[in-house]
Amino acid sequence: MISNQILQNTIDGIKGITKVELLVLDLEGNVLATTLEEEFDQEETIHAFVSSQADSQTIQGFQYFKVYDMSQLEYVVMIKGDSESDFTIGKMVVFQIQSLLLAYKERYDKDNFIKNLLLDNLLLVDIFNRAKKLRIKMNVSRVVFIIETSKEKDTGVLETVRGIFAGGTKDFITAVDEKNIILVKELAQGEVYEDLEKTAQMLVDMLNSEAMANVHVAYGTIVEDLKEVSRSYKEAKMALDVGKIFYEDRNVMAYSNLGIGRLIYQLPLPLCKMFIKEIFGETTMDQFDEETLITINRFFENNLNVSETSRQLYIHRNTLVYRLDKLQKSTGLDLRTFEDAITFEIALMVVKYMEYLETIEY
Repeated sequence: MISNQILQNTIDGIKGITKVELLVLDLEGNVLATTLEEEFDQEETIHAFVSSQADSQTIQGFQYFKVYDMSQLEYVVMIKGDSESDFTIGKMVVFQIQSLLLAYKERYDKDNFIKNLLLDNLLLVDIFNRAKKLRIKMNVSRVVFIIETSKEKDTGVLETVRGIFAGGTKDFITAVDEKNIILVKELAQGEVYEDLEKTAQMLVDMLNSEAMANVHVAYGTIVEDLKEVSRSYKEAKMALDVGKIFYEDRNVMAYSNLGIGRLIYQLPLPLCKMFIKEIFGETTMDQFDEETLITINRFFENNLNVSETSRQLYIHRNTLVYRLDKLQKSTGLDLRTFEDAITFEIALMVVKYMEYLETIEY
């Protein structure tokens, strides 16, 4: 069903061209959109017209027209005036609203098709037949972006995304849950992953500035067939999860650039617990205070460089060495050696993943 705002915008535009007053009503006589300033109440007249066999009728200085969606009566249009030119305008309004109904129905059908495609709810033969009916090409390059909003049902973000890609009629924008907006983008010839990164960053920047929304964007790999779109969606979803767990400082995540986080994300919980116990024994991450964790992270960021790390932390070199020695005594890992540093960093990531699993279980 077309929104009342769309109907109002339509008749306002027509009045601006023709200077004719008009109304759109539902089958009960309720005014959905009007250009008249005064209130209008002819409920009995509308009911009589709806029940009649006539598709148009002139009553008391108004011309009435029925608007059908296929064979189903949907609206009544009223034109103020009884001249032949008013009749012509009325028929044009009917045609315009019927065209809107058809466009919205096609958009709904495409939206429904894309949702089922993403969720793997269609057989291969159904994908082919429905794509052909909806005039959607099968063999073109596409990629799936997921835009996660900070709050549920953020219609401002959805409308902004639709506005950005309004010119690209071959792109599909939908939502499969409360917080995630899905963009299935058809790629131009020659577009590569660097271009996808720019598109994702553009979405983050524009949504932050125009919709005032804090969003995260993830995208999958490029697929060449419509039936593979669901794979790109699953990849984008994994990239979004992995990014939130291991790379909190990033607003954009690509499935093709997940690093070791991709491997850890696929580990079963018992194996994670076994690994942590093997590395730390009875020591838990809760025993490391915030100062120690900050020191470790800064040490890793500076590629195990003691001098640079101590300078950035505003501490004496010997103080940093003391902290590293203390950590070695409690864990048996000397972070100044590459092998132990790698082991410790992986352990930190595994702990983050275990904490994430606990949150989704409860």
